[in-house]
Amino acid sequence: MIIAIGGDHAGYPLKVEVIKYLESEGHTVKDYGSYDPNPVDFPDIAQSLCQSLNNGEAERGIMVCGTGVGAAIASNKIPGIRAAVCHDIYSSHQCVEHDNVNVMCLGAQIVGDVLAKELIDSYLSAEFSTEEHFRRRVEKLAQMDRRN
Repeated sequence: MIIAIGGDHAGYPLKVEVIKYLESEGHTVKDYGSYDPNPVDFPDIAQSLCQSLNNGEAERGIMVCGTGVGAAIASNKIPGIRAAVCHDIYSSHQCVEHDNVNVMCLGAQIVGDVLAKELIDSYLSAEFSTEEHFRRRVEKLAQMDRRN
């Protein structure tokens, strides 16, 4: 799978570990920054990462910041993106299965690298449900994007 990854300076140390893990699992990683621990604005990185998803350059995205919250807010500002903070295993797969989330946001100050790897595995192995009520709801989200 082609995974777009990005994060700010607070997420940088975990992002480095996540990239190593994804590559060791055979995924192709597109890194949108930050590239060092110097301060950077996460909305800029979220915008680049999300645009790559909308352009079909990656299949899913992972954003890493201090808590994951800012990354989720920024990502969700981009039409076509459904981002969720995931700090537990259930949310990491359920967000894809029920809401077709395409950007998982992790908080480097909340989860360590071992849990992050488990969350990523759960997220990447999940598939959007074919059940009509989930599809209908996600289509309504897409309609909201088109109105804005």
